[in-house]
Amino acid sequence: MYKTVDASRIQISQLMLPSHSNFSGKIHGGYILNLMDQIAFACASKHSGAYCVTASVDTVDFINPIEVGELVTMKASVNYVGRTSMVIGIRVESENIQTGKIKHCNSSYFTLVAKDDNEQPKEVPGIIINDETEIKRFLKAIKRIETKKQRQEEFDHSNFSIENYLDILKDYRVKFEGI
Repeated sequence: MYKTVDASRIQISQLMLPSHSNFSGKIHGGYILNLMDQIAFACASKHSGAYCVTASVDTVDFINPIEVGELVTMKASVNYVGRTSMVIGIRVESENIQTGKIKHCNSSYFTLVAKDDNEQPKEVPGIIINDETEIKRFLKAIKRIETKKQRQEEFDHSNFSIENYLDILKDYRVKFEGI
């Protein structure tokens, strides 16, 4: 079975209240992440037809702050599917409802895994991609997955040696003690 990206695309909007703000008067990043997790869950569950759990969150970029009183809109779509997992791309925008000015505030990628009634991973439908943007999103997800695997293999390998990396670290603001 295959489903189109559009079949599970979700958009939500919410007015940002003072209770959502941090000490500097901007909307708290944790609150935005909570909303993003909710929309990622809804999108993944809609695509898979199953309960889903968040496995990882990649590339959380807070680009612009969100102000109290702005209308936040989150757009989520399935960017990639594996056998039991899905990468959900989320774009967060805020709108000053008095001026109409819209700004891109955040983008992120949530990986969710579908679960069956016994809480075991469940196979998800494949994805039908219809345009160049959807192809690019799928390919970018593949690259992020490959890069993550390479990084894990490089640093978790039993032959890892810190001496191979000391030259790289000399250009950074780091001091070694006890090494």
